[in-house]
Amino acid sequence: MISNFLENGTPEKINEFYGKLFAGIPDLIFGFVIAPDSSYSFPVVSKSVKDFFELSSNQFIDSDKFLVFERIYEEDRNLFFNSLVNAKRNLTRWEHEFQVLLPEKGLRWLKVSAKPERFADGNTAFYGRISDITELKEQENKLKFSEERSKFALEASVAGVWDWDLRLNKVFYSSQSMALLEQETTDVFDHPERWNSIVHVDDLKKYYSDIQDHFNNKTPFYENQHRVLTSSGNYKWILDKGKVIERDSNGAPLRVIGTHTDISFQKENEIELIKTMDLFSQQNSRLLNFSHIVSHNLNTQAGNIKSLLDIIDYDNDAESSHEMLIHLRTVSNDLNETIANLTQLISIQDSSNIPIKLIDLSLYLDKTLGLVQNMENYDRVTIVNQIPEGSFVKFNPAYLESVLLNFTTNAIKYSNPDNPIIIKYLFVVENGIKTLSISDNGLGIDLGKYGKELFGMYKTFHRHEEARGLGLHITKNQIESMGGSITVESTVGAGTTFKIFFSESLNI
Repeated sequence: MISNFLENGTPEKINEFYGKLFAGIPDLIFGFVIAPDSSYSFPVVSKSVKDFFELSSNQFIDSDKFLVFERIYEEDRNLFFNSLVNAKRNLTRWEHEFQVLLPEKGLRWLKVSAKPERFADGNTAFYGRISDITELKEQENKLKFSEERSKFALEASVAGVWDWDLRLNKVFYSSQSMALLEQETTDVFDHPERWNSIVHVDDLKKYYSDIQDHFNNKTPFYENQHRVLTSSGNYKWILDKGKVIERDSNGAPLRVIGTHTDISFQKENEIELIKTMDLFSQQNSRLLNFSHIVSHNLNTQAGNIKSLLDIIDYDNDAESSHEMLIHLRTVSNDLNETIANLTQLISIQDSSNIPIKLIDLSLYLDKTLGLVQNMENYDRVTIVNQIPEGSFVKFNPAYLESVLLNFTTNAIKYSNPDNPIIIKYLFVVENGIKTLSISDNGLGIDLGKYGKELFGMYKTFHRHEEARGLGLHITKNQIESMGGSITVESTVGAGTTFKIFFSESLNI
């Protein structure tokens, strides 16, 4: 019946028939002709072109027909054009899926299906249709993503799964991820800001940095440990892992999937282990300080006792021997005090409880100078004591004795052999902070060369048979363990000044 109508009907009736037929077909029906000079035309275009490209039929056909090509998503244009060229060259059916970016509808998936035919004049015609397959693509993607999520979830065991679509800025959070936050255990689609907003402020910088490093291909995958705020108001430690599984032609990430794992228990154990290691480190530091005091202070005092006994043995003068015995008694008393201080240190197990006393700095300097009087070259020493009487500081007695003795003996050992030795002690209050400066006119230290390692363990800066590289390291450690700090200024060949800043916040 229809064939009879097409054969015997008037042109007006036939056009009306085709018009109704095209109007009833949801696809875009077209006839497309490419001339030998590569110019082209659209003899037939159905009105559905407005739905597919948001263009009128006139815009599709007339001189504005390049608008059609501009509607194609930029990433798909080359593939679209190449597929058309191949179909024309080989006269094979043109089948191609591509995306268009429309002003109103946004990103849509289309499929073109057309049959080519070449005429004697060299023209090539395509007859076919374009279908909107956006919903079909979404279903395919959902199925594909669901399968990938399931696979990833199985591989990740009990970990929560997240799936971030950067084009839409949407993240899928699995029920396990929500359970970690102590929220309802259902799958959720949300914005990435949801998770970002609950990351602990102290962890945010590294959190952002780690994922950006992976986005920039600096790392093969993303991994970060951070704290998140749960619904109960408590923070929980999370191990966050992810990997980019889709990028655009420029390498920018389009999709990332990853996992969330609760590591609170492991992290708490790790923190406790670090605390234990810190305690061991502090105890080792105390042991090092103790051994230094024993080897340095006691050796000095023992050497003084031996020198005095040697003088008594070789001097038969009763008056001189009596004077030496008085000196011997003083050294003996100092030795007993040092031993008492060391005994007190031994009895303390926690370094935070090292005993603190209010110490007369001038008195302790006198004691130190008494200990070094028998050192070689002491006869060349001039002491400039500018510590006012009644200058008290909060410090551990054994530590202070060790600090003063170390700086004083160093000033003598590393003196310029061609010059008298001048050691100056100055006590002032700078900006409310009690400060002791110890200056000498010795060999000096090249701070440009050795400044960064000046207080390092086993670091020596002058050739001396007694140099072990421990004194400055231990002295700095002792000062800082008392809440203080130390600075140094030095010029090679001119001397060195050490400044000790005392803390007044210590409890006595």
